[in-house]
Amino acid sequence: MYKRLSEQVQSLVNPQRSDTFIKRFREAVRTGQIKAINLPSERFTMPKQYTRRGKTGTYQKDTKEMLFEVTPEFEAWFEEQNKDLAVSRQGGQVKVTEETLAAGLVDFGALARETQAKMQASYEKGQLLGKSRGAKSKPGVPRASRRHVPAPAKRAHNPHAGVRQAV
Repeated sequence: MYKRLSEQVQSLVNPQRSDTFIKRFREAVRTGQIKAINLPSERFTMPKQYTRRGKTGTYQKDTKEMLFEVTPEFEAWFEEQNKDLAVSRQGGQVKVTEETLAAGLVDFGALARETQAKMQASYEKGQLLGKSRGAKSKPGVPRASRRHVPAPAKRAHNPHAGVRQAV
């Protein structure tokens, strides 16, 4: 039995990884793991949605259509690839949403511990900062009196001081 690459791509769990699947598929054809042929002048649109940096909206790419032989070896290879591509990119972060929590793609317990640790560190940093500012004050002198120190009292003006009188 033969199948089109475009049909197989539709059965991926994560269509955003279709570009990676196609690269791996072509590599497997090149190395002889999968037997396939190119269908000349036929192309299909990949389901992946691409975005350009700094721009709004998405676009899609076309790729060459191929026809391949469906064998038990291919089925096993596809299951492995599909499982590997089901999660987001290696090294990438899965965005935390209710859906990803429900699907089990993120660990709620680990995220809760991480949130608690961040909040505790922030709290301790604030406490430490407050203590370091308080330590700079002079002991026994209230803060309010340090802010405004009254100028020393001036002596009354004597217009005759320092003036010599003629005798």
